[in-house]
Amino acid sequence: MPRYVSTIRFTPQGIAAVRDTLKRAATFKTAAANRGATVHATYWTSGPFDGLIIFDAPDEETATAVMLDLNAKGNVQTQTVRAFDDAEMEQVLAKLE
Repeated sequence: MPRYVSTIRFTPQGIAAVRDTLKRAATFKTAAANRGATVHATYWTSGPFDGLIIFDAPDEETATAVMLDLNAKGNVQTQTVRAFDDAEMEQVLAKLE
């Protein structure tokens, strides 16, 4: 299943209610699972981003729907990229000729 990494930034609404961030993360994990995605890790970070989510989804459409739903709640803005493990990268590199 494709893996994705999303960086998170709190919106003003999200930072105002930061005490609820763990509860929101648990709700997100359940919502993602209901769409067929698996959240492997959620991290809160310091620096230019407030957090990071690592998740699998069966396809791009599901990954996009999961993140659009999260963003629509208004607490965070995300940027999501596809991540490749060693075996997947090997397949990508095999296409370089």
